Amino acid sequence: MIIDKEKVISVLSDLSSNDVSEFVLDDSLKKIDINGSNIELDILVTNPTLQFKEKIRLEIQRIILKVYPKAQISINFIFEKSNENNRVSSIKNIIAIASGKGGVGKSTISSNLAIALQKKGLKVGLIDADIYGPSIPLMFDAQDSRPKQQKIKDATLMLPIESYGVKIMSIGFFSNPDEAIVWRGPMATKALKTIINETYWGELDYLLIDLPPGTSDIHLSLVQTVSITGALIVTTPQPVALIDASKAISMFNSKNINVPILGIVENMSWHIVDGQKYYLFGRDGGKTLSASKGIPLLAELPLNQSIREAGDVGRPAALQDSNLSSLFTNLSNKVVESTNNRNNDLPTTKKVEITHNRGCN
Repeated sequence: MIIDKEKVISVLSDLSSNDVSEFVLDDSLKKIDINGSNIELDILVTNPTLQFKEKIRLEIQRIILKVYPKAQISINFIFEKSNENNRVSSIKNIIAIASGKGGVGKSTISSNLAIALQKKGLKVGLIDADIYGPSIPLMFDAQDSRPKQQKIKDATLMLPIESYGVKIMSIGFFSNPDEAIVWRGPMATKALKTIINETYWGELDYLLIDLPPGTSDIHLSLVQTVSITGALIVTTPQPVALIDASKAISMFNSKNINVPILGIVENMSWHIVDGQKYYLFGRDGGKTLSASKGIPLLAELPLNQSIREAGDVGRPAALQDSNLSSLFTNLSNKVVESTNNRNNDLPTTKKVEITHNRGCN
């Protein structure tokens, strides 16, 4: 008897039409392994009672045995409390976008990548995690927007602002653009956790998180709060930026964090005047970093006045029908490819548990 994995997944999709409350297969089926006539399933449940698990077990067995009567079915139940962290359970990929150094165009890359992914037909969200210097509201022409609240199941959640088809959240929606945010680290990290956990994101293919420069409390809080699929590192070619980018890579690669690096994006690679390229910040820095770290270089993007102006007026360059837009389309293709490869080759990233004794070495 040959058991087809896709066929099993297909027949299991009928489970949601049965009288099995609190259970949605798409959210709960975490793994399916088939070896000969043996089918092993990992199922996530939020109800730990034996009665509930037995009900799910009987339904799954009944549906599969209709198609494969001789199948041997093993079901492993994984219990997860129904709490604030489930707000992101329907997000397929969470991508951290980091730089190490400020001023390298990380928010510009984040906003244009979000739009390029959305133009591919993907469901995309974007969090502006730069608590002290939020810029995403400006880049999405949403400075005057204020998130609304809505009662969803047993919780009152914020609804993200949607602009150009991208769901966005930022501390900038709750503060005056002309006033500095003067917070200690714990207040900033609490704000980030609130944005992540108390926002109703719905189903997303990608949630991009535009991180602040450096390797700070914000970064540690992020990897403790959600499971990060991978990180993109943004740099410019000059040595001072590459040093900080290397530190950001080391942070994500550290033993206790262990977040895969999806790739490097080199921004401001060159500037063109009268058809001539000028390498204002040095040349091939991204390639050198890529080779030394064994991380793919996904894109080299020019220093271009139109890209800067488009972000400043709240209409990112990726929206335009131009060669500039194609640059971000190509980047989005590489990000999707790298993410798919990571998901095929590596297990799900574990959320970080950091104690005062362990640190992040």
